[in-house]
Amino acid sequence: MLNADTCLLTALQMAKADHLTVAFGISEIALMDNAGHGVAQAIADRWTPRAVLVLCGPGSNGGDGFVVARRLAALDWPVRIAALVPLEKMQGAAAHHAALWHDPIEAMSPDSLDSAELVVDAIFGAGLSRPLEGMAAAILQAAAQRKLTIVAVDIPSGVAGDTGADLGAAAAVLTVTCFRKKPGHLLYPGRGLCGEVLVTDIGTPAFVFEEIKPDVFENDPSLWIHHLPHRSADDNKYDAGHALVVGGYPATGAARMAARAAARAGTGLVTIAVPAVALPVYAAALTSIMVSPLSGKEDLTALLADARYSGFLIGPGAGIGVATRAQVQQMLATGRPTVLDADALTTFETEPATLFKAITGLCVLTPHEGEFARLFDIQGDKLTRARSAAKSSGAVIVLKGSDTVIAAPDGRAIINTNAPPTLATAGAGDVLSGIILGLLAQGMEPFLAAAAAVWLHGAAANAFGPKLMAEDLPDLLPAVFERLQSIP
Repeated sequence: MLNADTCLLTALQMAKADHLTVAFGISEIALMDNAGHGVAQAIADRWTPRAVLVLCGPGSNGGDGFVVARRLAALDWPVRIAALVPLEKMQGAAAHHAALWHDPIEAMSPDSLDSAELVVDAIFGAGLSRPLEGMAAAILQAAAQRKLTIVAVDIPSGVAGDTGADLGAAAAVLTVTCFRKKPGHLLYPGRGLCGEVLVTDIGTPAFVFEEIKPDVFENDPSLWIHHLPHRSADDNKYDAGHALVVGGYPATGAARMAARAAARAGTGLVTIAVPAVALPVYAAALTSIMVSPLSGKEDLTALLADARYSGFLIGPGAGIGVATRAQVQQMLATGRPTVLDADALTTFETEPATLFKAITGLCVLTPHEGEFARLFDIQGDKLTRARSAAKSSGAVIVLKGSDTVIAAPDGRAIINTNAPPTLATAGAGDVLSGIILGLLAQGMEPFLAAAAAVWLHGAAANAFGPKLMAEDLPDLLPAVFERLQSIP
């Protein structure tokens, strides 16, 4: 298992963690009290006392809400509770904490929002998988229309915890969840509805991971930093890998940016193989990147026969058609690490099975949503689709976007969260594929190389700030790598 601190738990896994914790000796009543206390403390840390309305649902989330109300009231906050169901319908620990509230309880209604300045959404938690309806939907819609400050317990009611699907949620400014985040906190549209996400400790023991065995994680350097390539004092340039990029013509910028990114990622040598007619264009624009002409299939065959090449990339600016398809198959036939992006993916739109059959070695596919749909007839949420695609193709999948998902054929997945909106610019994906290539060429394992590259890509963009162009990104990488050196 990767770093447990960054793992994400499904609603089912969280329920199992709670069950194991209760069996360990911490009661459900205590867990609920700890959860509500964490939410109340987070509110008190961020706001001065003001009129609070706590919306309590019928289950555990509602029980947490009663604790929040009691804790805030103890701090002299003016608190009211509006409940979705009568008290007698609550059960277990939720009923216990509801009984400790001695002030009036209102029946939930949009009118309950009158005079409220802050609303605590404790109606439903991460396990909800159906659209919000009835009074729960009405009061949250009314709260959103009034632009009231909303704090969500666990996850905004109406956000599916496992997928991030919006089932009718109202956006929160703060979401306080217990023990670990859920995928829905990171996947859009849920991520955009959660606001700040705070994880509070409720006493769950670490041994639960031995039973749960999570396989989905939030991207963080702790997952892969100790796997990054490092140079020794006696290394030569070939020890740091030799990356080969196949470039196209007349579109030349994409492959050039990818090659520069591979070099900035630390690869010892980078070569671009290009149509002979384009050689002057590439050569004039590149200095430390070597350029090799391709006059025919045999030229690429000769390059691939050189065992010193340790990683390949094709796709950026390659063109769509028979020639690119043949080059992809030549590269994959070597069994050496290969990154396929852009045109190298689209060119197999009519015969994806041919591509998947050719993947017998280490391979990373980097589709955006459009390219993904051309290759995979898979429905569902982003995490499910990426994992299913990785399994069926035999490649690591980097399903790009503001919530990029990196998935391995064995079921592991990582969700990225550091990509700024400025990465939505032409060529940014080409740079990403180059960074992945650079790490692969130096011997890094594909799943972690892809995750590291996605994070580095986001960190570089964040360092630059507004008005980013893709060509800015490669030269920002050294400073990002330098900052990583300070992480123990």
